[in-house]
Amino acid sequence: MSESPGRRPSFEVVAETASTNALVADRAREGAPDGLVVMAEHQTAGRGRLDRTWETPPGTALTFSMLLRPTAPPATWPWLPLLTGLGAATALQRLGYAATVKWPNDVLIGERKVGGILVERVETPTGAAAVVGIGINTGMAADQLPVPTATSLSLEPGPEDTPARDEVLVAVVEAVRALYDDWQRDPGALAERYGAACVTVGRRVRVELPAGGTLEGEAVAVDDAGRLVVETSEGRHQVGAGDVVHVRSVG
Repeated sequence: MSESPGRRPSFEVVAETASTNALVADRAREGAPDGLVVMAEHQTAGRGRLDRTWETPPGTALTFSMLLRPTAPPATWPWLPLLTGLGAATALQRLGYAATVKWPNDVLIGERKVGGILVERVETPTGAAAVVGIGINTGMAADQLPVPTATSLSLEPGPEDTPARDEVLVAVVEAVRALYDDWQRDPGALAERYGAACVTVGRRVRVELPAGGTLEGEAVAVDDAGRLVVETSEGRHQVGAGDVVHVRSVG
């Protein structure tokens, strides 16, 4: 049976694992309840969206996964990565950083990526569950960044001292759980809040599609289903996170 909204999270810390998502997926199949959070001191084989690799030097990033057992209809689950990104950005704002979200699930400070999300559906004996993986660069130095478009909390304006990873962990989990509970009560409730926080909306973008095609136009909204609405010369198109390879600003 699915857990009700508002369940308190339980935290577990492991020294090292290949992937916190894989670890939590195994726990889900074994019957772990909604609310389990597993943080790794070091993740050796992390993955991002579309199986992109995500690796960091030990001690320089917060890497953890949450187990959720939603009661919301499965058709609304595409909101999970979006609300997670919004929750992470909200938590970083509360800690003193000018964080925003880029559709569908990147967390930015300025124009640079500080965090990413990977949500995976897992079938378990008690029903489908969602494993939500979150990675935030915390203490990474400039020469440790994986790409020039990345950043870390220690490199950005914010509090005088970079928050400890456990402080960031608690703040992000609390913010994500609050949005998750709101979404469970009303799956369409987050569209306006997400759209207001999303730097993609209002920009001219190029959407790269899996088959090799592209859409180019203005991102005008995020609809109630969590899809990006792009106004092109040929009309409006709605694209879901699973329908795109990249969304890039142009111009």
